[in-house]
Amino acid sequence: MDHKVVVVTGASSGIGEQIAYEYAKKRANLVLVARREHRLHGISENAKRLGAPNVLVMAADVVKEEDCRRFINETIGFFGRVDHLVNTASLGHTFYFEEANDASVFPILMDINFWGNVYPTYVALPYLRQSHGRIVVNVAVENWLPLPRMSIYSAAKAALVNFYETLRLELNGDVGITIATHGWIGAEMARGKFMLEEGADMQWKEEREVQASGGPVEEFAKLIVSAAVQGNAHVKFPSWYDVFLLYRVFAPDVLTWTFRLLLSHQGMRTTSYIGTGRSVLETPSPPRRLLTGGTHTVPHTSSRHTTPRIQLLNE
Repeated sequence: MDHKVVVVTGASSGIGEQIAYEYAKKRANLVLVARREHRLHGISENAKRLGAPNVLVMAADVVKEEDCRRFINETIGFFGRVDHLVNTASLGHTFYFEEANDASVFPILMDINFWGNVYPTYVALPYLRQSHGRIVVNVAVENWLPLPRMSIYSAAKAALVNFYETLRLELNGDVGITIATHGWIGAEMARGKFMLEEGADMQWKEEREVQASGGPVEEFAKLIVSAAVQGNAHVKFPSWYDVFLLYRVFAPDVLTWTFRLLLSHQGMRTTSYIGTGRSVLETPSPPRRLLTGGTHTVPHTSSRHTTPRIQLLNE
């Protein structure tokens, strides 16, 4: 990868940031893409210290084709080539489908998780053909493992995997594709927090995907880059999730029964509100708490009969 050109979307935190560092260690030239450019400058300096000869930072929204065309064209204008395109844009949720009373969130989830990967690929593909390069896509185990409260997310990830597997056949080896599948890779997965992520307008990620440091995230990033450099078609982390795949194929009823049993022990269903940079959970107690965001404080009343609201907040 010495002096080859790697474009990383969603590079301002989490797995995207760690992937950028792994490519930097291999002396690749980097193009770091995120919606808020100021978050990328520190990462750019870190990448240079790790060995990246040149690093460009670009503000762009990956769900807008014109933004994707702009950052790819600027990459070609500066470096003259693209060797790897790494798509890490992702958008999670933890609400029950039937409790969502604002359907406008559904296309947003699909935009980030599907089109936020497809548009950069569409624009970069002619240049990747020229360099016989590679596309790296970050998906999740939910694309085949049905987990409650992740219905739209799971559907989008499944669509993404099918898109890239089909594209792999269409490209016939001219451009490689590495599909990286992760399970829960952060230590904060159960805390119900949502944090703003730099991939697109109105994008948020569960905190389990936002952690920018720590063993699991760094290890997954190393596996992804190693697999991409070696030309592997797939990489999975952690590998023990394969046991669920066996049940999914050969004993799906057992898997369904297991999830129902787990849900039955949770008692009251707890649904996360969608917000940015704050923990917003519906709980039976305390009966009243404050939700803080920026300089505003909003009172919130919780009860077991409260209908969850989906909040879409721009920063």
